[in-house]
Amino acid sequence: MGYTIEIVGLGAGDIDQLPLGIYKKLLHSTDPIYVRTMDHPVVDELRAEGVAFYSFDHVYEANDNFADVYATIVDALLDFSAKSSIIYAVPGHPLLAEQTTHMLLEARGDDVKIVGGHSYLDALFTAVEIDPIDGFQFVDATSFNRSQLDYRQHTIVCQVYDRIVASDVKLALLEDLPSDFLVTIVQAAGTKREIKWTIPLEELDRSDVFDNLTSIYIPPASSDLLRHTFSYLREVIRRLRGPGGCPWDQKQTHESLREYAIEEVYELIEAIDVQDIDGMIEELGDVLLQVMLHSQIAADDGYFTIDDVIRSLTDKMIRRHPHVFSDSHVHSAEMAHKNWDKLKKEEKKRDSVLDGVPTGSPSLVQAYELQKKASEVGFDWDDIEDVWNKLDEEIKEVYAAIQTGHPRDIENEWGDVLFVLVNLCRHYNINPELALNASNQKFISRFSYIEKALQHAGKDIHTTALEEMERYWNEAKGKE
Repeated sequence: MGYTIEIVGLGAGDIDQLPLGIYKKLLHSTDPIYVRTMDHPVVDELRAEGVAFYSFDHVYEANDNFADVYATIVDALLDFSAKSSIIYAVPGHPLLAEQTTHMLLEARGDDVKIVGGHSYLDALFTAVEIDPIDGFQFVDATSFNRSQLDYRQHTIVCQVYDRIVASDVKLALLEDLPSDFLVTIVQAAGTKREIKWTIPLEELDRSDVFDNLTSIYIPPASSDLLRHTFSYLREVIRRLRGPGGCPWDQKQTHESLREYAIEEVYELIEAIDVQDIDGMIEELGDVLLQVMLHSQIAADDGYFTIDDVIRSLTDKMIRRHPHVFSDSHVHSAEMAHKNWDKLKKEEKKRDSVLDGVPTGSPSLVQAYELQKKASEVGFDWDDIEDVWNKLDEEIKEVYAAIQTGHPRDIENEWGDVLFVLVNLCRHYNINPELALNASNQKFISRFSYIEKALQHAGKDIHTTALEEMERYWNEAKGKE
């Protein structure tokens, strides 16, 4: 059996709260005693009784982040314990918010012994007067991550060492909570010098009293403050579809919502085209609404939930990005795209290169996607001039079909012209659907200008000469 590392908890308070067994162990130990920090009331009192401690406070000063601090401390302890058994004393309980304990357990396993010590959580619950059974989460300020928080529960952020850490916590919380939201700072909970005070969130980092015994209590937030969260949105959609909800939402089906999905996507494209940021926010919300409604309808019918949708998407993103989530490598966006298409084809078990183009998509989109897929296997024009020549050829065939007077032939030839135009767009990296949509919007803008100008002049557009309308059209064009 090798040398051991005994990790001792110093508790949350002063020496009167230290268990007798731990007190005797520290007082009479012949093994070296290391402490993560001297900044603890028990350490001061034991030193006064002659106990010698070796501190790692200097490590905090020599490193820029806590991850490096903890790694340095653990490496040193492992080196010391290679020569003799040691005691390592930490604030509170060794297994509560003590990263170095978990790192030592991972490194040495059975050679590490946890001796205990009182957690300061009981004292903290008493200080802020909460019952954790209502819902409670405990997070470390030094590895603070906003995404892990559930603001519907009591939250305590521990180890708020200094103003820098407090500022990081404040900035993260301000992403979700208003600046005047009240939080409570608790210092040295369970000791004779325990103090607490409640302040607005925006003032959190304006104090100089922070140390390793400082915690922040965040009370549960009201529902009105959580409207930006996914859980709140999910509950809103569930309520709209549930008993006492909206009659229109309640009667919707997957089929009845199809037209809205297409409509919302085009409205989003319009907002993007005019660089309307507020419009993009609104339209992205409308697109998300379609996802939520379809998922809630499916949940009501017992088929799937939004969790299944998210899980499917997450799995697909990981699966189709092996260069990000595993050991594959790509050197360009084009290579990443080819990998995506290859994996997609394998997953879908598609036989034809052309499989996967939605039959319900607009014809311009279908033509563009079909040509793109054929091009990826080499079925394409070698020279762009050949495509222009093909366009001339197809236009002549339209003229010829018009001369014959057969409607079906004319329709087919016009279709060929459009198909070649789409091919030209693709060769110039232009999406024909987006290009035509932009022209439609431009036409609407210019024609609306004509209508407003004639209305302002007191004229009826139905009786206005073409020449005058063209004049206003050119005015609108000049103002673009």
